[in-house]
Amino acid sequence: MRALQYSLGQGAASLWRSRGSSVFAVLAIALALIVLGTFLLLTWNAERLLSRWASASEFSVYLTDAATVEERGAIESAIDRSGISAGREYVSKPQALVRFRQEFADLGSLTDGFPDNPFPASIEVRVGQGPDRDSRVDTLVRQVIQLPGVVDVRYDREWLARVGTALDGIRAAGLGLAFLMGLAAAVTVATVVRLGLVARRDEIEIMELVGAPLIYIRGPFVAEGLLQGGIGAIVALVFLWLSHSLVSTWWASGIRAILEGDGLWFLPGRLSAALIVGGMLVGSIGGLAAAWTAGSPPALTERQQAG
Repeated sequence: MRALQYSLGQGAASLWRSRGSSVFAVLAIALALIVLGTFLLLTWNAERLLSRWASASEFSVYLTDAATVEERGAIESAIDRSGISAGREYVSKPQALVRFRQEFADLGSLTDGFPDNPFPASIEVRVGQGPDRDSRVDTLVRQVIQLPGVVDVRYDREWLARVGTALDGIRAAGLGLAFLMGLAAAVTVATVVRLGLVARRDEIEIMELVGAPLIYIRGPFVAEGLLQGGIGAIVALVFLWLSHSLVSTWWASGIRAILEGDGLWFLPGRLSAALIVGGMLVGSIGGLAAAWTAGSPPALTERQQAG
């Protein structure tokens, strides 16, 4: 505990003495975490929206124009017997046309050029919750699509899976970019800490001559990097929070329209804590890399050999 207190105290003092050059290390870590935090913020809100869509997913059974009342009844009976339906609604051809014109007002005029109504009748089925929901829905879809009067079946889970795959790709790209920027930040920290090492070379030589433990020699440099990383992480979180507040205020209506009435959420506590820990880790790695040179200063080695 005493070694830790000594390291943190000396690291803070060194950070203050070299505050001019330390700013660059703090900014490098902050920029890396801002990039990572932005990707996490976007994917976190997208995952929440995707989860909401998945919990309220539905599939549509499109009927042929020649489908009879009996065929429609057989289809609805199969849906009801499956036990996976939380409700269904029959949408006739005229209703489908009206829905299209209401939801896509800018494109509604395109339908005037068709001699007949181009939209098929359908049965919209809301999928209920329960164990093995996806597998049971897949079974029902395969069964329904073979029934007379059915021309096609569209299930939301297919495009939800594609959206989830796209989010994984975006997250991977963000992690890769943040890793490269974090590596650059660690190099910057190591360079800044090494400047402090040069300034304290005589002190380090004396500590080694009197047999000071290695943790008292290298610990302050690691602690200095850790503090730089922690400050950089806090700067990044403050910037992200301010940006989140401004975006939520300026584009509130547009965001609620995209998120279906919900606002843009900030990062949860666990992700915010992970960013802080990540920044401290990057700083510690940079400080440790610089501290490896603190154990055997050339001047000390020469004096030991001469003695």
